[in-house]
Amino acid sequence: MSGPIRIALAIVSVLAGVALTFVPRTPADAAGIVRWEARVSDRVLDIGISSPNLEDPDWSVKVVRLLLPPGWSKDANRTWPTVWVLHGGFDDHKSWTDKGDLEALTKDANAIFVLPETSWCSAYSDWYNNGAWGAPAWEKYLLEDVRTILESTYKANTTRAIAGNSMGGLGAMKFAAEYQGMFRSAASFSGNVDPLHASGAPGDPDKPGQGCAADWKRVWGDYNIPAQRAIWEQNNPYSQAAKLTGKPLFVSYGRSGAVEEAVYQQNYRFVDRLQQLGATVDERYVEGHGHDWPAWRAQMQNALGMLLTSVGA
Repeated sequence: MSGPIRIALAIVSVLAGVALTFVPRTPADAAGIVRWEARVSDRVLDIGISSPNLEDPDWSVKVVRLLLPPGWSKDANRTWPTVWVLHGGFDDHKSWTDKGDLEALTKDANAIFVLPETSWCSAYSDWYNNGAWGAPAWEKYLLEDVRTILESTYKANTTRAIAGNSMGGLGAMKFAAEYQGMFRSAASFSGNVDPLHASGAPGDPDKPGQGCAADWKRVWGDYNIPAQRAIWEQNNPYSQAAKLTGKPLFVSYGRSGAVEEAVYQQNYRFVDRLQQLGATVDERYVEGHGHDWPAWRAQMQNALGMLLTSVGA
């Protein structure tokens, strides 16, 4: 069975019962091509996107789930702000709707919520790949390919906020720091905000990165080599804290369970550093919260007001 047929059958089996609209493949193969759309419900639209920034670009498809505001259509004569919500390790574009109840939490929100799929441990980064770089380039895929598609075709405007849980908290804070004018606010729920342990947070010094068991030398290189350590620092929210001042931030974390205990150590030091730098941080520490969806759902509900206000929604 040929590759294209296998992919088509896989998509149909995964989305059984959902009508797909296929978008013809163009000869040019430009970055970020929409392959299909699937209207999952009145408010949920899934978009299948391929890009050379993904591994196996010829037929690799990742899904971006959109939670749509009232009155949205591709033919509307207006645009909407976006709130990007990034998933954690081992999760995907469905996690915040299937586990985090985000559709219900945002039912009255006048914004498009963007839930992109990456990989089990993308780190929301362009991977170093032993100096070769290239795919996967998750940062380019999301902030160039996906963003351009949304803002050219799906009535998204250029006013944005960003949030995420666990690995998604790493992505939200690192994107907000690196692209200072791109996001009006940022929220992290139990985020891996100091994978380098630059703050002195406890962790195995021979195994920085923490979480999702990636080959971190492939992701960011060898942190013991100065030139490659600079890549770690660029992607480490704690190291980039000075670039997060001037916009509202939300940081939540708990201390229940081994994973959240490690998260606690990173986050209280991260918040302390932000406050030293004069950043505006809404800190929500709840000792009994674990590294789990009940905690993240509750904290998303707490953060939504800030996120939506920052984008005028």
